[in-house]
Amino acid sequence: MDTTLRKDALAILTAGIERVNPFQMVRRTVSLEGDLLTVQTEIDHEQFDLADYQRIIVNGAGKATAPMARAIEEILGDRLIEGVIAIKPGHGDTLQRVRMIEAGHPVPDGGSRSAAETVLALARSVDERTLVINLISGGGSALLTLPYQDESIRISLEDMKETTAVLLGCGATIQEINCVRKHISAIKGGRMAAAFAPARVLSLILSDVVGDDLSSIASGLTAPDETTYADVERIFRKYTIEEDIPRPVRELLQRGLRGDAPDTPGSGDAVFATVHNILLGSNAQALAGARQTARQRGYNTVVLSSQITGEAREIARFYAGIARDLRRAGPGETALAERPVCVIAGGETTVTLRGSGKGGRNQEMAIAFLGEFFAGNDSLTDMLFLS
Repeated sequence: MDTTLRKDALAILTAGIERVNPFQMVRRTVSLEGDLLTVQTEIDHEQFDLADYQRIIVNGAGKATAPMARAIEEILGDRLIEGVIAIKPGHGDTLQRVRMIEAGHPVPDGGSRSAAETVLALARSVDERTLVINLISGGGSALLTLPYQDESIRISLEDMKETTAVLLGCGATIQEINCVRKHISAIKGGRMAAAFAPARVLSLILSDVVGDDLSSIASGLTAPDETTYADVERIFRKYTIEEDIPRPVRELLQRGLRGDAPDTPGSGDAVFATVHNILLGSNAQALAGARQTARQRGYNTVVLSSQITGEAREIARFYAGIARDLRRAGPGETALAERPVCVIAGGETTVTLRGSGKGGRNQEMAIAFLGEFFAGNDSLTDMLFLS
């Protein structure tokens, strides 16, 4: 393999990741001057006079929340009273005031439930003079999990884990998975925002969802949810998984369809009057960072999209077709760009499980890309594919 290609590819990937480094994203967008806390992004501008609040607490969930919390601790200093975040094991940081609880991902565990119960206990202590800073990133759906329960239905953590596993294995999209998660949860789909009312809520969000839909990132902990129990039923029928779903979840679905169980709060709900959701980082920003470094290294660079979705092996065939076109296009012929060229894309692929193999979406895509070239006896000597 050409070592120059490998070094360049790794440098381009690293630049994309660094562009959305959680700690740096918060430090770049959040500032404090005197009592004035400002959040400034390319599209949002919010200010909070900290003199209006008696307490400031931090709360959150996601694989990136520990470095985000470290940045907030540095910015606020002694003004920050306490906090709790749910993190994936091995994703911690050095924090002074914010407690970290390790929880399961992508399938929730006892730590996920403990973290959610701790968050809701903290929510019971707030009032109008409290500013709650929520730190939310990808993975928050599994890391902060509390089953829905009422006088008639008691969904267990095992029910939620089994439901999540079924959804992950049937090829459902992340939006579909989160739609179901929200409706069987006591904290997702805007229900956490309801728990923290009437406090002022500022949610700083890093997106891992195609299209950056705030109601899908970490299952929309503080965002209005426009999906309904009818959408859950549609998903179950689409993938013919009704019989694989635990009975308590199916019973809740039927109660919700009849109107006997409350749906998640939508955009018109009063609980969102004091909530500010701000997107700090996204896939598109990562692609911009990668593109800048690719250009600096001399490549004619094309960013296809930040919203590529579909089965990993099928998307690999799409990329292989692009690679063949770029290789075979001569001077003056139609091509994305003249060589040397770097093609960049982002999104979220899926894998439908058909056995007990190992690996994930990136390995599936890379192997499928190789397969396309081996099948055609094509050489890979002048190209590199990184997923």
